[in-house]
Amino acid sequence: MATLITVLKSGGRYDAAWVERLARGVRRHAPGFARILCLTDTPLALAPVAAMGVEPVRLRHDWPAWWAKMEAFRPDLAVEGPVLLCDLDTVLTGPADALAAPGLAAMEDYFHKGRVSSALLRWQGDELAFLYETFAAEPERWMTAGACGPVPNAVHGDQVVIDHLMRRRGLRPDFLQHRDPHLLDFYDPRRDAHGPVVIFIGEAKPDTASGAVHAAWTGAGG
Repeated sequence: MATLITVLKSGGRYDAAWVERLARGVRRHAPGFARILCLTDTPLALAPVAAMGVEPVRLRHDWPAWWAKMEAFRPDLAVEGPVLLCDLDTVLTGPADALAAPGLAAMEDYFHKGRVSSALLRWQGDELAFLYETFAAEPERWMTAGACGPVPNAVHGDQVVIDHLMRRRGLRPDFLQHRDPHLLDFYDPRRDAHGPVVIFIGEAKPDTASGAVHAAWTGAGG
């Protein structure tokens, strides 16, 4: 039974509407995910999306911004089978059940080849519980730039730590772009057709996208 996990931290750009739109896309285009969990510090705000089967799970720590995503690896979430960590700004426009397939895999960082991106990261059961346990033991250390030694990333964030700790453990996930070259599509405002899994890089986001991608995100695309 495959599970999709996303994270909603209050105080930023995202709210429950983003969870609802991601869940709608998953239910339509990736039915292989039997469960959708949303880790959040505002579980009551997710009441409107309960009908879509979204299970709110309260964040245990007050880790800021993207660091909250480290809780996706908590062993107490009791997930079985394939688990996919998926960013809220992901838009599905076509068949995407390949995301629910078994096997350790990740999106390759758009800018740094050979590096893991946490925008899409898949594992099995508690396979990556060590990421949470290691980070939770010394969060201030790991949130400090330079904690992972020299890296090509200009911004020190969760995926830098994830990539570092997985390398240290000897884990090398398959990259989704190599495993299925036609699965991921990076948003480009110069064209309309995208998919089936649309990824946003930098300042581009679904709420400022246009055409078919924005329609798919809002549900106006049918």
